[in-house]
Amino acid sequence: MPHIDEPAVREPPAAGPAATTPPARELGPSMALGTSPIVGALTAAALLSACGGGGRLPAAFSRTAEAPTRRQILGVAAASDAPLRVPTATELMDWAERAHPQFFPTTEPDQRSAPYVYRHYPGPDNYLGVSETGADAGTVYLLGPVSGHSTVPVAVGRLADYATQVFATQTAFSDAQAARFLAQATLGPTDAAIADVRRLGYTAWLAQEFARPVSPGNWDWLVGKGLDTNPDARNSAIGVDGQVWQRLITAPDSLRQRVTAALAEIFVVGFDGISGPYKQFKLAAWWDLLASHAFGSYRRLLEAVTLNAAMGSYLNTAGNQKENAGTGRLPDENYAREVMQLFSIGLVVLEPDGTPRLDGSGRPIETYTQDMVTQLARVFTGWNVDLPRGEAGPAFARRPMVLNAALHSPLAASFLGTTVPANTPGATALAMALDTLAAHPNVGPFIGRQLIQRLVTSNPSPAYVRRVAAAFADNGAGVRGDLSAVVRAVLLDEEARSDLGLVAPAFGKLREPMLRLVHWARSFKATSKGGDWAIGNTSDAATRLGQSPLRSPSVFNYFRPGYVPAGTEIAESGLVAPEFQLANESSVAGSLNYLRNVVGNSHADLQADYAAELALAGDAAALLARVELLLCADQLQASTRSLIQGAIESLSAGTAAGRAGRVHTAVLLVMASPEYQVQK
Repeated sequence: MPHIDEPAVREPPAAGPAATTPPARELGPSMALGTSPIVGALTAAALLSACGGGGRLPAAFSRTAEAPTRRQILGVAAASDAPLRVPTATELMDWAERAHPQFFPTTEPDQRSAPYVYRHYPGPDNYLGVSETGADAGTVYLLGPVSGHSTVPVAVGRLADYATQVFATQTAFSDAQAARFLAQATLGPTDAAIADVRRLGYTAWLAQEFARPVSPGNWDWLVGKGLDTNPDARNSAIGVDGQVWQRLITAPDSLRQRVTAALAEIFVVGFDGISGPYKQFKLAAWWDLLASHAFGSYRRLLEAVTLNAAMGSYLNTAGNQKENAGTGRLPDENYAREVMQLFSIGLVVLEPDGTPRLDGSGRPIETYTQDMVTQLARVFTGWNVDLPRGEAGPAFARRPMVLNAALHSPLAASFLGTTVPANTPGATALAMALDTLAAHPNVGPFIGRQLIQRLVTSNPSPAYVRRVAAAFADNGAGVRGDLSAVVRAVLLDEEARSDLGLVAPAFGKLREPMLRLVHWARSFKATSKGGDWAIGNTSDAATRLGQSPLRSPSVFNYFRPGYVPAGTEIAESGLVAPEFQLANESSVAGSLNYLRNVVGNSHADLQADYAAELALAGDAAALLARVELLLCADQLQASTRSLIQGAIESLSAGTAAGRAGRVHTAVLLVMASPEYQVQK
């Protein structure tokens, strides 16, 4: 434990310490927003939490009259808004254990030795106590290596100072905190959503969203456009992009759609990889399937994915046949491989915290072998799309595939400790295989970590992954694989909600280009001029976004969860940055040029409603404050804010065109800033 004697340069904002202490070094503007000389103090601050009950209070703890004040150890600062209530000593210490189990290795009971209530952790030999009576009532003290003092306690603030930290997973204490939560949980903060989060609190808001009916589907939108009876739709891409853009931008169930977008990058189907007629309906049914299962059972989702017509086409399950010794035909192994590698358990055996389990030689252990792939492939034979002879139209595209028993392999299949006996009926064999995959201990950390990456941060701590995996294993009612419990655990974790993430250099994620467009559209109430959401394919990196929904170039998504940009400080620090796989000179310039036209309402079809912003255009500071809240939750650095405000003020507000120019400038420059590009 480091010895802490010198105060930090300045105190950081109120926030709980991050669950892990990243390297106290700058990673460049793309990953180190807000990094400053206080990082060293924050690193020490993260060591705060290490005290509880379980030992006799040493006499040294009573020397409070001599206690120096080291508020920066805990990152204490006044809340931006008045806290709802002051935490109790027990709540404070429970928070410390919950937020930092690596520093509080056991759950300890409160103990009392007047005037203190305290806890002691024998391992690190640290004490955390709160004075309950006297002139210093409510003062929080540390004693032990974490404080740098073993003979004199250190005062680290008062209980009231910690309200925003202790209740960080319950309440948004400011509009900025609500907007930050919504940036992780939805496709774009709005005034109404910010107000709802502040009024309800996080847990009640999530419960409201989980109970919200599924929005009208992409399939129904295509039917509403008459494409089911349009002969030109059969073999064309009409409506392929519009059906998903309209759902992302307009659907009222924004949490569900954000999670659906995340699932669509784990269970990948892309336009270029599917064959046959009615691709737009296949993809619409695919998105509808993911949306309908987003808060349900992982096991049911896995089965729906397996039997979906689009997936059947994409990974060759549709029409897959049993072995034929006479011709040498063998079952196609594509889906058998990818359902393990990408959709369930991954390549290596994982600990509950997502770190690889190592063998006696210190090497990762593979989860499956090629022989297992070969045998599992037998299970996925005999299935094909449900298209009766003579039926016209796209209806088959959303019906689950059906089994032709004559084409299903009768051979036994052994994999992952399970054996499907020979001559097992196809539906039973499929159920056995999917049950085995869904029950594998890897699924919780493997899928949970990727959901954290898609919603919150690219580099979650092992403790964060462990907590999310635990929610996958048991939703609190003995149910495994409840995705709503997993989403709740991802979004309400201390690591997600703590304000310390705002200055931790390893926290956060690069925003995906297509989600930046959707964020702008939702936050500024964009509409489609023609009603067709004619945004089209935005995959071109030189002239558009470099990414487009449901157009992943391969089953491995637009980017890999473990991608590391070579030759960067990110790589040197042992971090990953998945979305940076899309970032290059062409895509950075191309996406900003594309957004310039969109933001300026020069797009042929998209039109934002800037009424609220235009009303503030005469006051550059007020305009920028509103845009900053909606786009990056008040996270601009002072220097960035000054530059953008200066650019706004350089434009005249004396004409309608000038006021519109101010609004467009504010929105575009915030979206171009590192503070926006990296979601913290």
